[in-house]
Amino acid sequence: MSGVRTAEVAVRTGAWLGEGPTWDSARELLIWVDILNSRVHTFDPVDGGRTVMTTEQHVGAAKPRAGGGLVVNLRDGVGLYDADGSFSWLHREPVQGRRGNDAAIAPDGALWAGTMSYAEQPGGGDLKRVTGDGSTVTVLPQVTVSNGTGWSPDGRLMYYNDTPTCRIDVFDVTGAAGGGYDSVSGRRAFAEIEEGAGYPDGLTVDADGCVWVALWDGAAVRRYTPDGKLDRAVALPVDRPTACAFGGADLRDLYITTAAAGARPTANPLAGSLLVLPGVGQGLAQPAFEG
Repeated sequence: MSGVRTAEVAVRTGAWLGEGPTWDSARELLIWVDILNSRVHTFDPVDGGRTVMTTEQHVGAAKPRAGGGLVVNLRDGVGLYDADGSFSWLHREPVQGRRGNDAAIAPDGALWAGTMSYAEQPGGGDLKRVTGDGSTVTVLPQVTVSNGTGWSPDGRLMYYNDTPTCRIDVFDVTGAAGGGYDSVSGRRAFAEIEEGAGYPDGLTVDADGCVWVALWDGAAVRRYTPDGKLDRAVALPVDRPTACAFGGADLRDLYITTAAAGARPTANPLAGSLLVLPGVGQGLAQPAFEG
């Protein structure tokens, strides 16, 4: 195992619960959210340009759509923003005390959207697959804090974090060889986070099939090889990194969202900022939502 590079500040800001970095290859922008402040941010790493949009509700994730605009995982379900800013619901399913959390786009363009209870009640969340026409299937019921979701380069494996388990799980993807990504099976542990090292939050998979994970309360991101071995760990200047994703024109820079919520201010002056590890690996191009 070896350490790699030093994190730099891409955007210094105080996001209360920064999450879900996503590279929008069509616009060449990084998208991320501040969940509890109901904000979607964009950042242009070339000229430093930024935008901030306030959403209808608390927003767990925002991803680009193939036709322009965004798909968002909100408190009461999944919604769509058109390129002109107009909003509509795609799948609305309000549950008292529950909100949307992290989400990811599968290789076939469907959104896999996680939920959790505000109180982090065990079994209070789930993971759903939502297609462009609004068809919705619950893939994983009764999870606690649905977080990082990602697919192997060949699409045959899906990685997933239910954060309080302190474990990254891996599934076999049903129908992947034929282009379908509608279900998963064979859940098993891929890697376990040892006590005191933090909790697995958001994750991303690189072009080598390695899994990068942000460790909440662990002040680090880690990379695990395809056989589940830890081979890189990068210490960060914040206690609560939340998620990571490759971005930039060549997908070689790892962007990391962080949270100011609950962080010790004197020890975490950069809490809530967007960090970046330049040239740390090779990412995979991410699909846009099919709807």
